[in-house]
Amino acid sequence: MPAGRFITLEGGEGSGKSTQARLLAEALQSQGHEVVLTREPGGTPGAEAIRNLLVTGDPDRWTAWSEALLVAAARVDHVTRVIRPALARGATVICDRFIDSTRAYQGAGRGLADKALLSLHDSAVGLWPDLTLVLLLDETEGLGRAAARSDGEARFEAIGGDFHARVQRFFTNLPASDPDRCRAIQASGSIESVAVRIRAAL
Repeated sequence: MPAGRFITLEGGEGSGKSTQARLLAEALQSQGHEVVLTREPGGTPGAEAIRNLLVTGDPDRWTAWSEALLVAAARVDHVTRVIRPALARGATVICDRFIDSTRAYQGAGRGLADKALLSLHDSAVGLWPDLTLVLLLDETEGLGRAAARSDGEARFEAIGGDFHARVQRFFTNLPASDPDRCRAIQASGSIESVAVRIRAAL
């Protein structure tokens, strides 16, 4: 049985990753593919419990390394229990956020060294996406969209200063820094127009 494909969607707050991940999954399923749609932090009961610790509460609830280690713990469980088994049976896995969000938020945003985060990922997880779609949207517009969601997961949105600008710069530069894996997708405009850009990138 051929190995599956691992596709991740990345981007700042409000860039539409969850919606586009769902639409992409539906499009691939309509073509007869087995698709596993999942998210990070999350994807398993244990990882979802860690997610709740990360995305709720005061912005200063955790230090940068606390966040990075919590995310890594969730990711290990997620990859072990969901992602690797799905890929092994030939499914396409579509994941809303993965290692690049750690590099953007805890790295560029919080100030941890990218080299250290990559070393942690390679040691604890050792899995990289086949394709990463980077949804690019001005951080001010994205934060406005995120504020309108009112889903109770607003801890990162509440971080002040130029945190989100640093996160956005990382995502903006990511496709050029890793062109074999990453594709830039402009996330402004209608949901359908963004979905069309994603299908063209595939």
